[in-house]
Amino acid sequence: MSEKIEVGNVLKGKVTGIQPYGAFVEIAENTQGLVHISEIQHGFVKDINEHLKVGDEVNVKVLSVDEASGKIGLSIRATEEAPAQEEVAAKPKAPKKRQATVQTQTTEAPQGFNTLKEKLQEWIDQSDRKDLINK
Repeated sequence: MSEKIEVGNVLKGKVTGIQPYGAFVEIAENTQGLVHISEIQHGFVKDINEHLKVGDEVNVKVLSVDEASGKIGLSIRATEEAPAQEEVAAKPKAPKKRQATVQTQTTEAPQGFNTLKEKLQEWIDQSDRKDLINK
């Protein structure tokens, strides 16, 4: 691994492979790093292929270097200026789903909270009523 590759460096590289989780970028001869899908651009990226293709020249910032495993973490979005808040806010958002409430009509007044002692006699009376017993 080249000694000039350090965290924070901005380098020019070439996309050599694309996977669903990120893109591999060659930043030096025989040295590749991974640009995770979350580091492709500011905002959400659903499909990397809509933003990059093999052979593209890109600027990348070195986020991490793991000498032991030989892995290099890269970012394309760290080399670009973040979009203004107005642009982010201008994107339409899907409306929140709301649940409908079902109201049933009853002839009785609302019950509210009652203690078990207050309701016990009412339940006993209801259990004796023939019209409420399921057959």
